[in-house]
Amino acid sequence: MEDFKNLKVWTKAHELTLAVYQKSRSFPKDEMYGLTSQLRRAACSIGANIAEGCGRRSDGEMNRFLQIARGSASELEYHLLLARDLQFLQAAEFDALEAKVLEIQRMLASLAAKVRSAAAS
Repeated sequence: MEDFKNLKVWTKAHELTLAVYQKSRSFPKDEMYGLTSQLRRAACSIGANIAEGCGRRSDGEMNRFLQIARGSASELEYHLLLARDLQFLQAAEFDALEAKVLEIQRMLASLAAKVRSAAAS
């Protein structure tokens, strides 16, 4: 597998993480160790697992870490919904972040299929 920084999905995951950090700065201070932390950890986990999978240099392990990244993306999607429903995020902010998460989920699924296909060859 190539350097993770060359993967478009990693770049998008990194950009999403930066956006989550930016948007969560305005969350209530009493959420610093609650929802703010959970949102940030889930966002960071997406890119981190892509990077770790690339570092393992085996298709099977890469696929496993892509699945973990997909799980983190789903977790982030839920935390964003919760932040919206608690009115920590405005609807437009939520919509923009959710669109990015959904795009990353699709990209991860596509990359995982490509890795599985290459492993089967």
